[in-house]
Amino acid sequence: MGGLQRFENRLEQMISGVFARAFRSAVQPVEISAALQREVDNNAQILSRERRLVPNSFHVELSQTDLERLAPYDSALAGELTNSLRDHADQQSYVFPGPVKIEFEQADDLTTGRFRVRSTAQAKVTTNATDTQVGRATVVIEVNGVRHPLNPPGLVVGRGTDAGLRINDPGISRQHIEFRTARSHVAQGQTPEITVHDLGSTNGMQVDGSRVEQATLYNGSTVKIGNTTMTIRVVDEAPAPGSAGP
Repeated sequence: MGGLQRFENRLEQMISGVFARAFRSAVQPVEISAALQREVDNNAQILSRERRLVPNSFHVELSQTDLERLAPYDSALAGELTNSLRDHADQQSYVFPGPVKIEFEQADDLTTGRFRVRSTAQAKVTTNATDTQVGRATVVIEVNGVRHPLNPPGLVVGRGTDAGLRINDPGISRQHIEFRTARSHVAQGQTPEITVHDLGSTNGMQVDGSRVEQATLYNGSTVKIGNTTMTIRVVDEAPAPGSAGP
């Protein structure tokens, strides 16, 4: 029995066929599962001879009618789709950079029975910062849904265990970049001066879309390393002109 057939059987057993009846004339769960598998197949990046990196964050866009039919079962379906996708990844030696997330969204340009899948690779981010530390920070770094405080004198970001902020992205070096901020400016109650410096990484960095080795940052500035983009947020300050917004 193939993976998609097993997925369909598990789903039907779990909800006693209710979902299948509701969707008889609309989007079928097995079609979504197949589309997710194609999405990872088409976006696999070679890491080594036996390992390939694939997206782990998925948005399934549906018409309003299909989304409303899906609503009572979306959690159950997302769980089964995730399990099926993990099975497929194991068979193909795919590597997810972080937890698999599947979300359903409405798309006004889609009609009943039509859907599409968008995906991104979102690396797992490890931070030891507490909510209190983040709340008290003058500057925070936002990355893949995680907020980390940027306190003087600075912060090293990388893939290694010795980095202050760890990102599980194969395109990131063990110690990739360092954010620096001046303690004296913070003590005086002024907006801190923030800079970022490449630490001799393999793949370099981009600041606001330009490849640089170091740069001064402002509220809303973006820093991309590997496949991961970080955003600088200065608390209670509007973004600088020309910088990236939310």
